[in-house]
Amino acid sequence: MKTVVIYENPGASMEKFMEVFPRHQAVEDEFVKAGKVLGIGAFKIPGDGAMAIFIDKESADDFVSRDPFAAEGLYTKVTIKEWDDEIK
Repeated sequence: MKTVVIYENPGASMEKFMEVFPRHQAVEDEFVKAGKVLGIGAFKIPGDGAMAIFIDKESADDFVSRDPFAAEGLYTKVTIKEWDDEIK
C-alpha cells in the first residue's frame, strides 16, 4: 500500500536546511533510483513543510530513518500514513 510522509513545522533555519541538503539529496536520489519514491518535495509556501509518497510503508520507514532532515530534527513533526490510493 502506498505510504505518505508529511514533514511539518520546520524547526530550523533555511541555512541549516541547505547545510544538510546534500546528505538528504543523496538518500532521496537512492530511493528515486530504486523506484521506491513516487513523488517528493516541499510545499509551495515556504515554511509549510514537505511531503513524499512511497510505494510501501517499509520504504517510507526506511527513508525517514535515514533522512538527515528527520534524524537531525529539522522538522518538529514527521507523520507516516498508509494511503489507500484509488489509482492502482
